[in-house]
Amino acid sequence: MTTSAPRTDHPMLSAIVPLIKALGCTMIDPAQQEASDIPIVVDGEVVTVVRLPDLHGALERLIESVEREMDCRLPNMNREQKQTAIRLLDERGAFTLRRAVEDVADAMGVSRITVYNYLNAIHR
Repeated sequence: MTTSAPRTDHPMLSAIVPLIKALGCTMIDPAQQEASDIPIVVDGEVVTVVRLPDLHGALERLIESVEREMDCRLPNMNREQKQTAIRLLDERGAFTLRRAVEDVADAMGVSRITVYNYLNAIHR
């Protein structure tokens, strides 16, 4: 396997760059690769290396991805949309993060009890 600078002309990159950005990841030079980075190898060649985002800001990124997917900001959602947003956040592991229920409730403009009620309805 050879290692070179990230290629910008490789067809694979045009396909995965939107995913990399949506996940909050960054592409880095293979020479700067750390143990936790993920090399993207095509035909035995490292075309780029992907660095995962820090956990700091993870909940905000998850909320932004749900808002983007639903094409609506959390506080502007109706009850049904908020329930869907809670389900999506739950599926993506948002509520495993410390203070996530409180932070999501604040972002939605609802009480913690409301978020817990939505979660309970999902897990029945």
